[in-house]
Amino acid sequence: MKKIMVINGVNLNMLGIREKNIYGTMDYKGMCEYISDKCKDKDVELSFYQSNCEGALVDCIHKCYFDKFDGIVINPGAYTHYSYALLDAIKAIAPLPVVEVHISDIDSRESFRHVSVTAPACIGQIVGKGIDGYIMAVEMLLQR
Repeated sequence: MKKIMVINGVNLNMLGIREKNIYGTMDYKGMCEYISDKCKDKDVELSFYQSNCEGALVDCIHKCYFDKFDGIVINPGAYTHYSYALLDAIKAIAPLPVVEVHISDIDSRESFRHVSVTAPACIGQIVGKGIDGYIMAVEMLLQR
C-alpha cells in the first residue's frame, strides 16, 4: 500500500466560501472526504495537510520525505506563482514524486497565475479539473 500526502496551501481552507464560481461550493472538509471516498478502492493510504503559512508547508514536504511517503499531491494555492521556498523544498526531497494540482484552470485566469514556479520540480501538473484533479494526481502517483 502506498502512502500519499495531499498538501493544500494558502486559502484552500476557504473552499466553499471564496469565489464559488471558480472553486465550487464544497468546503475543505468535504473535499478531503470526497478524495478519500474516491480513492478507497485503490491501494493507497491518504493523509491530508493544509496551511496558510509557507514555512509550515515546507516543513510538511520535508516530513513526507523522512516519514517515507511514496508521493505528494500539492495545491500550493497562490504560492504556486512565487514561492521559491516551496520549489526548493520539492527539489530537496527528490526522488519523492510530487504532482501539482489546481482546481481552476490557472492558464485561463489572470496573467500572473499562468506561471508556476513549483511545477518544474514536479512530475506533473493537473489544472482545471476541479476536485477530480486530486484523484487524477493520486492515480498518477500510483502508476509510478
